[in-house]
Amino acid sequence: MEQSISAAEIAQFRAETPGTTNLVHFNNAGASLPALPVLNTVIDYLQKEAITGGYEIEALYQQEIDRTYSLVAQLIGARPEEIALVENASTAWCIAFHSIGFQPGDEVLTSEYEYVTNLIGYYYGEKRYGIKLKVIPNDANGNFSISNLEEAITPKTRLIAVTQVASATGGVLPVEEIGTVAAKHNILYLVDACQSVGHMPVDVKKINCHFLSVTGRKYLRAPRGTGFLYIRKSVQERLNPLLIDGHAITSITDDGYTLRKDGKAFELYEKNRALTLGLGKAVEYALAIGMERIWQRISYLAAHLRTKLTKLDGATVHDTGTQLSGIVTFTVDGYNSYQVRDFLAERHINVTVSKAQTTLIYMNKHQLKEVTRASLHYYNTEEEITRLIEVLKELA
Repeated sequence: MEQSISAAEIAQFRAETPGTTNLVHFNNAGASLPALPVLNTVIDYLQKEAITGGYEIEALYQQEIDRTYSLVAQLIGARPEEIALVENASTAWCIAFHSIGFQPGDEVLTSEYEYVTNLIGYYYGEKRYGIKLKVIPNDANGNFSISNLEEAITPKTRLIAVTQVASATGGVLPVEEIGTVAAKHNILYLVDACQSVGHMPVDVKKINCHFLSVTGRKYLRAPRGTGFLYIRKSVQERLNPLLIDGHAITSITDDGYTLRKDGKAFELYEKNRALTLGLGKAVEYALAIGMERIWQRISYLAAHLRTKLTKLDGATVHDTGTQLSGIVTFTVDGYNSYQVRDFLAERHINVTVSKAQTTLIYMNKHQLKEVTRASLHYYNTEEEITRLIEVLKELA
């Protein structure tokens, strides 16, 4: 794929990313390096909060805080009233999953790529709600099988829930095609977009999902402790929010309460307003570049790295599927992934280790205990990839 961002723009983005002067950061699927506008937004608010007062500064910044909902909605093709701001994607996913109101015998369909937190949710649901989990096997080429999905659906199927981009392999699921199947059978559809929002264009209308869970710290380059949940307006009143406080209601009497009729019914009042503004600024930063351009740049760099690794003696790339993301997983003969990570870290190159439990079904199927994960972003460069390969040659 051709590059879509000019060299001058990349130089500007790197100048606005202080961490790039000291290290090679290939751990964007863990937490990206923030841009200066995001960092300054958070620090500025915290400084003003310290001398003004928490409630008082919040009132002064209310318009900017509210704008975060609009920016997030714009990013994913939603409406502001369909957004709940939460601390992370796991919180968002759990709010959605546990709000559905499962009945004994309900079936949940997922993929081999499902993330550990979500698997825990399903196992809990089996014990607590009496649901049944079905895993849709990939086809012979390592792709999610739409035909297998269709065959697995029964009148008891209540939810289809998948992770769009897996944590421990570079594959991307066909979430739009899955959404078409879910709509055809009138089944609720939950997408974990933890690794995809900020990474590639994501449009909830095209996906046709009812829920989308997202974190800020990964490809969005927002502060840690930020995230959001999309809940389609048409299903909000059918759900039972997991946690409720005074922020989530419009009124309360001696006889009960009335829930809000928007996404804020699914969030709690108390959160870090500085981080909320940082999330908004990070989304604004991404929108200004353009998600299609970001995706093209990441795809180019990831393909470049995979090509280099494939030619490196002793290295094995483990990414599967036809459509691949900016997450590149590999192993090096004679070393475990922790040794590879630490060897690179000593030379100021950040990667991480994905353990089997992070994507348990996929990893067990392929008999992988762990893999080294390099996750690239648009501010990375070909020179940094060359540096990584040179250091791996030293190791190999």
